[in-house]
Amino acid sequence: MHDASAPRLAHMLRNLDAILARAQAHAVAKKIAPEVLLGARLFPDMLPMIKQVQIATDYAKGAVARLAGAEVPRYEDTEQSFDELRARIAKTIAFVESFAPEQLAGAEERAIALRVGGKDWSFTGRDYLLGFALPNFYFHLVTAYNILRHNGVEIGKADYLGNP
Repeated sequence: MHDASAPRLAHMLRNLDAILARAQAHAVAKKIAPEVLLGARLFPDMLPMIKQVQIATDYAKGAVARLAGAEVPRYEDTEQSFDELRARIAKTIAFVESFAPEQLAGAEERAIALRVGGKDWSFTGRDYLLGFALPNFYFHLVTAYNILRHNGVEIGKADYLGNP
């Protein structure tokens, strides 16, 4: 469970950090106010880029904490700049990487209960990680990527995937 979660989450968060660095440089080079990219959406009823990053980090820290039976740290969602988002990502990577493999031993059968959107959800650790936490993490990460790409940031699939 550790190998399927912590290293993969940290890797993709590092890629997201590099993508945000590219977006920040793009904004400077093209004289685009950073808040334009941070507030951009793919469609009016979708969340803005800044929120996509916040939610991706929430799923990353929540996944490893819940699998380990640890408390999920709460972030206040106050980020308003690329630097603040990148600091949040760094903090999340440090948290995710703080878990040793033995802390997640047996997590595949751990009972995990959540309340999301007013609905109660119950999972085994395996089902939580593979069917809920990772899909949601990747959804919000790739949505942030797509928002930036749609707004002209010169990034590609290799930036999203990084070095495996």
